[in-house]
Amino acid sequence: MERTPRVKGILETALHVSDMKRSMEFYQSLFGFEPMQFNERFCAFAVPGPQVLLLFLKDGSREPVNMPEGTIPPHDGAGRLHFAFSIAEADLQSWEEWLKEKGVGIESKVKWEEGGTSIYFRDPDEHLVELATPGCWPNY
Repeated sequence: MERTPRVKGILETALHVSDMKRSMEFYQSLFGFEPMQFNERFCAFAVPGPQVLLLFLKDGSREPVNMPEGTIPPHDGAGRLHFAFSIAEADLQSWEEWLKEKGVGIESKVKWEEGGTSIYFRDPDEHLVELATPGCWPNY
């Protein structure tokens, strides 16, 4: 019988942005994420836990990137994407207040049947960012 190899989790989430400086400032200012590496084409933010938020300049990764360690194949993305950060239920109100203080409008708030709550807002490239408390999914 075949057994599928296990995955430990999602390590990276990538967004493609039109203005690297503006997007870096947004994620640093709002979340306090520190860049681990960056240049004019990409930024890798450390997210709590073994997770990375990658920002790529739109159309900036259409060619392979050759490095001493190997080659990163070309990739790109377009459109308004969606991703979520997990937050504690106790921090939900603080996040709502912080977003208001930062001038970031909450587009929607959903109270899930399973007990969790999500708030949704947009980043400078109109990507849909979600902050979700436990209870949104059976495994969270």
